[in-house]
Amino acid sequence: MKTGLIVAMDSEYEALRRAGITGVVKSGVGKADAARAVTEMILRDRPDCVINSGCAGGVAPGLKVYDIVVGAQSAYHDVWCGDGFLPGQMMGQPLRFDADPALLRAACEVECGHPLHSGLICTGDQFLTAPEDDARILGLYPDALACDMESAALAQVCKFYGVPFLSFRVISDTHSSHDVAESQYKDFWKSIGEDSFLFLRQLLERL
Repeated sequence: MKTGLIVAMDSEYEALRRAGITGVVKSGVGKADAARAVTEMILRDRPDCVINSGCAGGVAPGLKVYDIVVGAQSAYHDVWCGDGFLPGQMMGQPLRFDADPALLRAACEVECGHPLHSGLICTGDQFLTAPEDDARILGLYPDALACDMESAALAQVCKFYGVPFLSFRVISDTHSSHDVAESQYKDFWKSIGEDSFLFLRQLLERL
């Protein structure tokens, strides 16, 4: 199986490189860059599936830094298309994008030494740092686990092209306060171990 791998940031790219994972495309941060990069990848490389890795902020109670969230679904938290559409629903699209069942099943079987959670990843062009941010997300999606800035955009493009997709995220911060979230995020990249991203290598071995 030819797998397309995509991350957003230099720090994520370097973490995967240190874990011995190569052939990764770096998109840039946010929905537009993610959509551009995965479109180019699909048209150029013709992958059989696309897997997105990186970090995310945890919004569900009980999540801890270094926990891994596998995106069974992804959805936008910053979209509003007016009457006739649900908050978060892009016009002409489902409210939630489902991960590919086979990829999801393989990911949930990985044992990587970190707590593994499967559920909803929410996406928007915002960096969330405060409890009120989490409360807004959970008001839209009570089952949300984590928030990032790319997963749903990648899922939407892959749906358009008919390419199986999965996103997973290592939790980099939680939001009990702005100062705590900022400190956690900075410490995450100072202390991140190779094993946190070895999840991807183990997943690839199962495909």
